[in-house]
Amino acid sequence: MARRLYTLFFFFCLPLILLRLLYRAIKAPAYARRWAERFALGGDVRRGGIWVHAVSVGESIAAAPMVRELLERYPQLPITITCMTPTGSEQIRKLFGGQVGHAYLPYDLPWLQRRLLRRLQPKVGIIMETELWPNLVAEAKRAHVPLVLANARLSARSARGYQRVGALVRPMFSALDWVAVQSQAEALRFVELGVAREHMQVTGSIKFDFRPDPAQVQQARELRARWGSERPVWIAASTHAGEDEQVLRAHRRVLEALPDALLILVPRHPERFDSVARQVSEAGFGMVRRSSGALPAADQQVLVGDTMGELVFLYACADLAFVGGSLVPNGGHNYLEPAALGLPVLSGPHRFNFTEISELLEGAGALQVVDDETALAVAVQDWLQQDTARQRAGQAGQAVVADNQGALERLLEGIARLLS
Repeated sequence: MARRLYTLFFFFCLPLILLRLLYRAIKAPAYARRWAERFALGGDVRRGGIWVHAVSVGESIAAAPMVRELLERYPQLPITITCMTPTGSEQIRKLFGGQVGHAYLPYDLPWLQRRLLRRLQPKVGIIMETELWPNLVAEAKRAHVPLVLANARLSARSARGYQRVGALVRPMFSALDWVAVQSQAEALRFVELGVAREHMQVTGSIKFDFRPDPAQVQQARELRARWGSERPVWIAASTHAGEDEQVLRAHRRVLEALPDALLILVPRHPERFDSVARQVSEAGFGMVRRSSGALPAADQQVLVGDTMGELVFLYACADLAFVGGSLVPNGGHNYLEPAALGLPVLSGPHRFNFTEISELLEGAGALQVVDDETALAVAVQDWLQQDTARQRAGQAGQAVVADNQGALERLLEGIARLLS
């Protein structure tokens, strides 16, 4: 009954959803394209293989090592990856080109999900992290498609939200065939929401299995040398609205102590690239945009990272990293990429999306939590002025990443059991 009411509500909200899509298309024109795929029509759908759903950019990047291994281990099985956003779509094509099929996931109405699954006829469906939809899961169950929730995470905040609609989501969670969960604490939350204990395994986070590309790191070092190898550089990555202002004010304080410091500012969403660049200029900073290909001059204090797929490369150009979405209540983003590159990591207090990972890094001395822009400025100055301490913290982060690797292999073993 709850799912029927949800479907009815979703159906009547569809005009509003489409209007929102049009509104988003004003800022990001890619939202106006490929609408048919949102109704399970069109797209590059490859039948009879493995289906992976990665909602957007972060999940696509996290899924990439798994997808590469699946391509190698099961060359006879085509892979189709679905997503929800144009940026996620662009990332998938950048990562895999024509190696995989790709389409948008349709809206969560039962007849649309049924149509997609009829076209796909997958041997297994792999959903990254917690991108679950009630009708999608129900229709997969009806079609006898085994469903894996991979690299699953569930913050206490999200669990409370699910509990409020328990009648709707408990059947969805209980229908999952296997959940590869990141931590024991999250496993307990999934159990409370209906996942059977025997259908779940604590595998750790596959994000620990991230290994920087040595060639990319070398290219970053060469670029950094062209900026001036002695110039202190910090990066504020994946920032959100309301956070850029705080970062810029912190950078102004950093410049008082280190006049030649350079900030690499990378907004989380590409539709904000232009507005953030204007904000930097209006704040009175000398600025260069990464998309221009120009090098930051001595009188330019900010490099705006306005390109897609270059975040790891830009991390490798910096001495330390602030990870955004954490000075505003968005829950933080992936702390492991800068840690794996040997960068000390700074985070705001809102890190509920990555609580266990951030606490591991913090306990090792590789991550420091700052409560506001003033504390951010002080921490950046301290790290940039203390080479030995900064290197020690970076090495501690790399050790944490190395010590927790292996989740990917455990995930692949679970997928293999369902495929067999």
